[in-house]
Amino acid sequence: MASNGGSVVGLLSYETLVHAVAGAMGSVTAMTVFFPLDTARIRLQVDESRKSKSTPVILAEIAKEEGVTSLYRGWFPVISSLCCSNFVYFYTFNSLKRLMVLGKGQSTPGKDLVMGFIAGTVNVLLTTPMWVVNTRLKLQGAKFRNEDLHQTHYKGIFDTFYQIIADEGVGALWNGTLPSLLLVFNPAVQFMFYEAMKRRAGQAGRKISSVEIFLIGAIAKAIATTATYPLQTVQSILRFGQHKSQAKGGLLGSVRNVVNLLMDRIRRSGVPGLYKGLEAKLLQTVLTAALMFMVYEKIAAVTFRLMGLNKKLKH
Repeated sequence: MASNGGSVVGLLSYETLVHAVAGAMGSVTAMTVFFPLDTARIRLQVDESRKSKSTPVILAEIAKEEGVTSLYRGWFPVISSLCCSNFVYFYTFNSLKRLMVLGKGQSTPGKDLVMGFIAGTVNVLLTTPMWVVNTRLKLQGAKFRNEDLHQTHYKGIFDTFYQIIADEGVGALWNGTLPSLLLVFNPAVQFMFYEAMKRRAGQAGRKISSVEIFLIGAIAKAIATTATYPLQTVQSILRFGQHKSQAKGGLLGSVRNVVNLLMDRIRRSGVPGLYKGLEAKLLQTVLTAALMFMVYEKIAAVTFRLMGLNKKLKH
């Protein structure tokens, strides 16, 4: 009975909710600040015929051809998806942390990796439809160099959901789920390094500064992003789903489709083609993750202090 009670407390605790809300708010703040970098990244991943490679040049091209506001095209659906996604991830991760670590001493890198993987899997299965929709909206109206890409005509989030279901079937909302599940290793690796470095920096009760949290978050994300970037390229292509030659994905997509997309990109652009947009992705995700973790830690700390909760789980 004690075990069941502990499980319920871990899943429904106020502290877990605070972590989830703080994580969601941190991610929304950070993504809003660095959103144009994400616009550059996804253009380079999907439209491989674009010659420009450096982030400043691609941003200047988009602003000149489509207007400065196009750099923030799709902001609302992306932010909505990100808010839900990070709420689910942080809630699941911290629930598992309470269940697996509470009363059993410190966490370990191995436990952090397992918790991150489980939290990421739950997150992917629940939120992939939102990411498919925001990828479509983010690329709508883009001036593509690749003639193999279709243009779309959506009127908003709900119309995008409706058109995808009507034209491509419900399963299309989970396009890119297979690489997304493989990419669960990205946040899992990120959180493993983040928690390990934070434990090391906070040894002997030492208080960790905001600058240190920023740097720790940046390093952890840079390692995870570089390791998994080719799969992120395939994920973006599958989510967009408007290549004339692209096979339809189905609920989980297919291993063959993922492999074919990887091999096709290598055939067209060589192995470096799998890493097109990495500069923009690293700038965006590293800075976003660093700022997100800093805001997350501050919001959580202030909330716990205001509510008089000093029983936070020890890292």
